[in-house]
Amino acid sequence: MGFGDLKSAAGLRVLNDFLADKSYIEGYVPSQADIAVFEAIAAPPPADLFHALRWYNHIKSYEKQKASLPGVKKALGKYGPADVEDTTGAATDSKDDDDIDLFGSDDEEESEEAKKLREERLAQYETKKSKKPAVVAKSSILLDVKPWDDETDMAKLEECVRSIQADGLVWGSSKLVPVGYGIKKLQIQCVVEDDKVGTDMLEERITAFEDYVQSMDVAAFNKI
Repeated sequence: MGFGDLKSAAGLRVLNDFLADKSYIEGYVPSQADIAVFEAIAAPPPADLFHALRWYNHIKSYEKQKASLPGVKKALGKYGPADVEDTTGAATDSKDDDDIDLFGSDDEEESEEAKKLREERLAQYETKKSKKPAVVAKSSILLDVKPWDDETDMAKLEECVRSIQADGLVWGSSKLVPVGYGIKKLQIQCVVEDDKVGTDMLEERITAFEDYVQSMDVAAFNKI
């Protein structure tokens, strides 16, 4: 197992191919495995090895936090594709049965520890993501509320409109706009949460004040 010499073009090509379908050297979060391989590279991979370059730039962004990344850093030859010979010189003597047993035991312990830390970090990420407030879709609506005639008490009409209260509805500024023959309409702004308040509901509630309101129209509707 290994990448070969990561300071050579051949080693970087092996790394690039290895990362073609992976985000990290091991697992699904940055770990000490990424740091071990990153530190073995002399310079950023060339642009044509875009998988390796993407990974290199991403791991470089963790430079200040690298000590806190999960896992235990192993010999460089412990990472990479299984069919590539380790030429780093870090591998132990395969003829020493005691050393083989010892490193086999360490690998198991390190694997379990890395797995535990990775699961803890994933759980923390999921918890943090679940607590992130969802974006609430809102709209700003300008309403035209028309009275029956010029004798309608417009102050009372506005009072009736503003008396409508609902979760996700906030009334804003208003003004009276002449429409002719001495009649003025109420033009009033409101902000609504789209999944709680709609224009149909506003029209139904406003026109229910039939002693004052002849009709209601939407003059402007803008997403916020």
